[in-house]
Amino acid sequence: MPKKRIIILGAGLAGLSAAWHLQKKGIECLIFEKEPEVGGLCRSKNIGGFTFDYDGHTLHFKHHYTFNLVKGLLKTNLTEHLKSSWIYSHGRYTPYPFQANLFGLPAAIIKECLVGYIDALKNGHPKNNGNFLDWINKTFGTGIARHFMIPYNSKFWTTPPEEMTCDWLDGFVPVPSLNQVIDGTLKENKKPLGYNAHFWYLRKGGINQLPLALASDIKNIYTNCKITEINFSKKEIKISSGSKEKYDFLISTIPLPEIPYMVNDMPREILRLFKRLRWNSIFNLNLGIDKKDCLGRHWIYFPEKNISFFRLGFFNNFSSTLVPKDKSSMYIEVAYSKWSPIDKNKIVQSIMDDLKKIGVLDYGDRVIIEDINDIKYGYPIYDIHYNEARKKILEYLISKGMLSCGRYGSWRYFSMEDTIIAGKRDSDFILNNV
Repeated sequence: MPKKRIIILGAGLAGLSAAWHLQKKGIECLIFEKEPEVGGLCRSKNIGGFTFDYDGHTLHFKHHYTFNLVKGLLKTNLTEHLKSSWIYSHGRYTPYPFQANLFGLPAAIIKECLVGYIDALKNGHPKNNGNFLDWINKTFGTGIARHFMIPYNSKFWTTPPEEMTCDWLDGFVPVPSLNQVIDGTLKENKKPLGYNAHFWYLRKGGINQLPLALASDIKNIYTNCKITEINFSKKEIKISSGSKEKYDFLISTIPLPEIPYMVNDMPREILRLFKRLRWNSIFNLNLGIDKKDCLGRHWIYFPEKNISFFRLGFFNNFSSTLVPKDKSSMYIEVAYSKWSPIDKNKIVQSIMDDLKKIGVLDYGDRVIIEDINDIKYGYPIYDIHYNEARKKILEYLISKGMLSCGRYGSWRYFSMEDTIIAGKRDSDFILNNV
């Protein structure tokens, strides 16, 4: 039987994982990547002695397989951190998650949140089959909902929680026990809670070291190759250079909403489904600061509307090698969308003003580097149309010989570990079916 020709579109984490697993099984494939380097959003850049990732990236492991794979690739260049994450609200910093760390908040808010949580417990924990707002209120009560869950998630998703389903949760939102809530009310809780209580990062270098390590074991990676057309009937892709490549099976990590612009003669009913896909975008500002950071925090969440960003993190506390001596660096994230826009001409100044307002920057601090990454596809929005539209789109594409892979290709809320596993799972599909 002649060998099947397998092409992978995109050399981000998902595409590299799929190729790595295929080639480990002796299956050849070709990867085409539009950027000059591999990594997708897991790339890093070196500017003036600072190393910045494209927004914040950390590794969390739920599966021994993924941990062993990453550890094998990075060897000693991987270190574990006990997470130090915080929330800024009501003019003060409290540990994350809000629902288990009420200590330090104004007394009236503590009472409202605690009473609301106890009332919610009387009804038992709800199933994840309603809308997100209903789940928030029934899980945490109206106080925690009002003071953190609703404002933060509205700001992050740029979508009201009542318009979202709970299909994305999968442990991403910590649900503490009553004892944990009470403990975190009486005193500052020193024990991190949640799936990412510990995280891993590179001992030296940025997050790009992981995709680079994967790519070093992979043959036939072609960069600077933007795909402009996919012809299902001819089983052929066209590259921006004008060249064409035949395939027997296609794995695509291209963001799902981009596919209709590459495929001609797509059925109208499928095009209508594509139009139902929604997402937020992330405006990421990275800063290099001419002073040393002494607080040791990893990241901070901001639920309130009067702060322009929803999260900021400190690269220098992931690894001291990311900054020059006696310097610090941070990443700031602002969510926006078509229905919740930002003024990109003014947002950087708004961010700088807000960093001073909350005391992260002093008025005398000197910013050495400003680096902007405007990320079009941030997170898929899990609204009422999401499941049906996504399911039928992916079924149509697989019927045409294209497997959509990874966070953006399969249009899901994925961690880095999830993305690596998705690449492995899709390589197994190829082995079993192609």
